[in-house]
Amino acid sequence: MRPEPTQRIDKKALTVWRISGSLIAALYWIAVLIYYVLYAYLSLPPQFSWLLAPWLLWILLLTAAVMSIVHIGIVPAVRWKRWRYEVNEYEIDLKHGVLVVKRTLIPMIRVQHVDTKQGPLLRFFGLSSVTINTAGGWHEIPALQDSVADALRDRISVLAREAKEDV
Repeated sequence: MRPEPTQRIDKKALTVWRISGSLIAALYWIAVLIYYVLYAYLSLPPQFSWLLAPWLLWILLLTAAVMSIVHIGIVPAVRWKRWRYEVNEYEIDLKHGVLVVKRTLIPMIRVQHVDTKQGPLLRFFGLSSVTINTAGGWHEIPALQDSVADALRDRISVLAREAKEDV
């Protein structure tokens, strides 16, 4: 049995993911607000009156509250806890997932190129993601400290080049 990867992503990923989750939760609350405005100010013919029922407003409120808790409180914590990676001379080992845990082994010989990237939120927190491209697609190690991401990108690049030279 293969040992579990031991490297973790940066703890600041929790903050980034919670902010992202807040933006998603805001969409739920905007939907509730729109429904409330329609409920309060729109009158429909009797055959469509069920579309603006008070019970539906309560369901939307409950859904928005639950989804806010899930996207802001639960998912980021579980996602951070489950994210692991390991890079050695032969492969890159990734393990992640909230409901479905996925384990990916990327042989160094298959790595075509490796990049670092950061959006505005990651940049604000001094984080970057490492993207590994293969012929079959791409894989990402999210939210690493900028210096760690740069060093990891360079290390994978060297290991991939050495693996191709050995063939």
